[in-house]
Amino acid sequence: MPAIIPIETDEQIRACFPALLALRPHLSADTLVERIRRQFAQGYRLTAVEDGGAIPALAGWRMLEFLAWGSVLYIDDLSTLPEARRHGYGGMLLDWLTEHARASGCDGVHLDTGYHRHAAHRLYLAKGFVFDCHHCALPLKG
Repeated sequence: MPAIIPIETDEQIRACFPALLALRPHLSADTLVERIRRQFAQGYRLTAVEDGGAIPALAGWRMLEFLAWGSVLYIDDLSTLPEARRHGYGGMLLDWLTEHARASGCDGVHLDTGYHRHAAHRLYLAKGFVFDCHHCALPLKG
């Protein structure tokens, strides 16, 4: 039976690499733990679905406060292994994150999503999310 678990140890972080790689193909297994640990120090958290000892899906998130939106649980990363999609793992994580945000007194749950991620958009809309802004970025490297 799938369970939602916090990811805290280096071993758990390494076990998340395949699911993270599905969303962030530029990541390196060699630097993953160090990078996640740096983000943990900045308030980032990882929560995953564990099913039969495997990690088929995960969410990287943090609590932030914005002048525009108030207190928000912001989802940096929400990823499911391609072969594990359509098993409800993403929905389980969104439900858990939403309840955690509600219990923490947040004003909302926010995330950014790529224009091409249509299956993810269907899930977000089904869970009550709305498209309310465009995110702009100015790359400075690469």
